[in-house]
Amino acid sequence: MSELDLSMFRGFRGASLWDEAAELLAPSKDWMGDPRGWVNEKLGEHLWSRQVEIMEAVRDNRHVAVPSCHESGKSFTAARAVAWWLDAHPPGTAFAVTTAPTGAQVRAILWREINRAHAKGQLFGRTNQTEWWLGKEMVAFGRKPSEYNTEAFQGIHAQYVLVVIDEANGVPRPLWDAAETLVANESGRVLAIGNPDDPSSYFAEVSKPGSGWKVMHISAFDTPAFTGEPCPPDVLAQLIGPTWVEERRERWGETSPLYISKVLGKFPPYATDSVVPWGWVQECQRLDAEELQALRTPLGHEVESVIGLDVGAGGDHTVAWHRRGRTATEKRTDHTADPAAVVGLTMKFIRDTRATVVNIDTIGIGWGVAGFLEREISEAGLSWSVDVVKVNVAESPSDREHYLNLRAEVWWEVGRENSRLHRWDLSKVDDDTVAQLIAPKYKIARNGLVQVEKKEDLRARIGRSPDDADALLLCYFDPPREFWGAA
Repeated sequence: MSELDLSMFRGFRGASLWDEAAELLAPSKDWMGDPRGWVNEKLGEHLWSRQVEIMEAVRDNRHVAVPSCHESGKSFTAARAVAWWLDAHPPGTAFAVTTAPTGAQVRAILWREINRAHAKGQLFGRTNQTEWWLGKEMVAFGRKPSEYNTEAFQGIHAQYVLVVIDEANGVPRPLWDAAETLVANESGRVLAIGNPDDPSSYFAEVSKPGSGWKVMHISAFDTPAFTGEPCPPDVLAQLIGPTWVEERRERWGETSPLYISKVLGKFPPYATDSVVPWGWVQECQRLDAEELQALRTPLGHEVESVIGLDVGAGGDHTVAWHRRGRTATEKRTDHTADPAAVVGLTMKFIRDTRATVVNIDTIGIGWGVAGFLEREISEAGLSWSVDVVKVNVAESPSDREHYLNLRAEVWWEVGRENSRLHRWDLSKVDDDTVAQLIAPKYKIARNGLVQVEKKEDLRARIGRSPDDADALLLCYFDPPREFWGAA
């Protein structure tokens, strides 16, 4: 029955074969009133209390927004809502549209879960990576925003339409407006769900009091691992837990925007004195195809391969970031300050990436490591040349009219301006590095120069040194020639 082509029966009227086929596929029970019962009976799965509340909110409200912490079962719930919505309505009367910021998120996250639900429940029709079909009729699809246009929303007509906006923080406003055109009748529904990362996003707007949306915030401390709510072990193992929360508290600090979003499930406040605003960084983590193309090296020019090295001391990690062109590709860390070990690790990184430049922070033991690295490179017999660039961020900046020191210049010109202008691709940059990148504050000194928070002050405030972010900035820093020392 799941592969039945019902369109062949449409020429009949009255007690037609079409009616008989539709009756065979019709829900055997009024599952619209009982989404938890549908998940339990049809899929044999358990929903924890907030997941039940989300599905019941979709049942009862036209617009539902769920800003939620990390690993609370967001996409799992959204996928079950789609499957329940389509299966609980008579065939041919319901349609579901899903979207997310990228095509990979549509396919690998939400539709992966939709396919699992379809298979578990042996539901009608057939599914693929982004579509659900009943015979020759599509009843659901998933698309990324760039694939949307005005025409894409025309021609989708059904009595019961559900729109799911997954990872809603990264979905642009025009798509929200387009989604509204699909739910013009009284039976339409919109579910927006995701991490509350960006307070300037439209997701933040609809999550505010008075927006007209049913809003459900989910904190890590609302989940079963913290509340003690009975939950099967296999479900509990997939949800956020105390160890991860405590690790993030130590790494990011409780005032970090990442902690506020990913642990507390709240939109972080604007930090007007942040050197690198989080919203700008997020935009550089999901550049569109046109922006990525603009970052590519023109034909006939060699793509830069650069390593930024921040040597740990006093308990800090040694961190190296690599970029190829304008894309940050890989981070390597080691808890060592032994010069020989650092040089060995760096040499391997050079060989693995065929880096031609190593920018190294030479404050403290970094100076000795730089000299050691230069000698090692000269004796290694590499088939390509590698320059070691010594960078002391405590020294005077190249632009003395605007910055107090080189540290301020690097953080502003590399971190802030690259983010503001979308001049670097941070799609592979991890959360720990991002948390450090957005942490430092700045002020305008009495002499009118930009001053960035001192490293020791930042360490005292957030509980750790921003070594990962410093290494990332170093690999994008393009210093004047006087900094260079040939290997």
